[in-house]
Amino acid sequence: MSLRSNAASDGSPLQDEEKVIIRSSEEQGQGSIAPTLTAEQENKLWRKIDVQLIPIVATMYFLSFMDRGNIGNAKIEGLMTQLDLTGDRYNIALTMYFIPYCIFEIPSNLIIHVVRPSRWLPGIMFAWGLVMTLMGFVKTYPQLVGLRVCLGVAEAGLFPGIAYYLTMWYPKYQYQFRVALFSAASTMAGAASGFLSFPLSHMGGVGGLEAWSWIFILSGVVTTLAALTITVFMADYPSTAKFLTEEQRSFVIQKRRRDTVQDQDDGQHAGQQVWEAFTDWQVWASCFVLISLTSPVYGITYFLPTLINDFGYSPTNTQLLTIPPYVVASIVILVFAHYSDKIKLRWPFIFAAQSISLMGYLINISNASSGVKYFGLYLCLIGSSGGSGAVTWLANNLGGKYKRATGMAIQITVGNMGGAFASNIYRSQDAPRYLLGHGLEIMFICMGLMAVQVTVLIYKYINSWRDHEELVKREQGQNVEDVGRGDRALCFRYTL
Repeated sequence: MSLRSNAASDGSPLQDEEKVIIRSSEEQGQGSIAPTLTAEQENKLWRKIDVQLIPIVATMYFLSFMDRGNIGNAKIEGLMTQLDLTGDRYNIALTMYFIPYCIFEIPSNLIIHVVRPSRWLPGIMFAWGLVMTLMGFVKTYPQLVGLRVCLGVAEAGLFPGIAYYLTMWYPKYQYQFRVALFSAASTMAGAASGFLSFPLSHMGGVGGLEAWSWIFILSGVVTTLAALTITVFMADYPSTAKFLTEEQRSFVIQKRRRDTVQDQDDGQHAGQQVWEAFTDWQVWASCFVLISLTSPVYGITYFLPTLINDFGYSPTNTQLLTIPPYVVASIVILVFAHYSDKIKLRWPFIFAAQSISLMGYLINISNASSGVKYFGLYLCLIGSSGGSGAVTWLANNLGGKYKRATGMAIQITVGNMGGAFASNIYRSQDAPRYLLGHGLEIMFICMGLMAVQVTVLIYKYINSWRDHEELVKREQGQNVEDVGRGDRALCFRYTL
């Protein structure tokens, strides 16, 4: 069987239970041949898995993004006045979330190898739900900053954890659409924040608390209750999934095994794979791509209510006007992901998302009317559709289970540093045009556009060289399937 394939996005560690199933299959003389399913049966199987997994992970990420971002809605509901957030205090509070968030992402993605997903992911979700609830009772600025730090610690493991968790289930060219499904939840969270903040804005004075307090408290309560529920229903691995038949479990495991043949145990120590992730050029190139998307989307997420409010709308109308751009962005995310999986290409959709976002920021930095700038905000948010593509692109191109887990965590960590940056570039003294903020976001996007092109050129060169070398060795009668390992194997081809 030819091993000429891209690294799968689903190169998860084969759990002990999965090894037992595979070993049993091999003992029966079946090798790595999966149970035979018709195309219709296979489609039904993936839909069955989707129904069990996607609503859960989408709910988790939806609540995560809403909880971290609703401070933007609270800002225009009295938070600034009651806590005396003068000067750069609000920006500092935003920034302090990202410092621990970035620090703890890599360790978290290694912990998920030890603590099963159905305990680890809902566990951190419960923790940040408690933090959000307590945030509604803060009375001073230092208390707010302290809880934002705790929120960053608690939420750090969620996105890289879910992204890696899904690689345990889906083949590489079915992966991005699933990542997009839960990523779209982040943009819908922005819409929900505006929608829910509208009625909560009328709760000022209830229980002696301001409206902004109720935004935090109710968000936290919902999150903690959801975490407890998810713990009961979340599946861990295909090999232990009770909702699958034995034949279906074996099919998923074997399909993943064929798709991730470079990930099989070749005696390489986990520490070696972790080190390779830190020294691989493509990991750091992908960081530039991702940060060019995350910095603009975080900037918009945290400051969208402020930007719209500065157009001259009332706080109540501002909350409602934040909803449509997020809805449109969610639709675009899913459309891009569907066609990216269908044609098995990543970079054109990332490049398109960056270009659309660039146009949005160019509109908003100009002297255009408020109506035109509001349209530009739609384009800015559509740029978020490239984020899931950037994560998937790297996941497809990393071989080795520990290398992939570490590489994805590094990429997402650096990408989220864009959030810390974006938290400080929209300053109150720059209103209403925010030339500094929009200008720096344009710089990041342009940097990402160049990084995409350079990465594609290098991938094409390496693929072409390996095509030639593989052909030469085969003509010489040599076995090319044992040359190199992981994504450095001669038979490995990078996804473009």
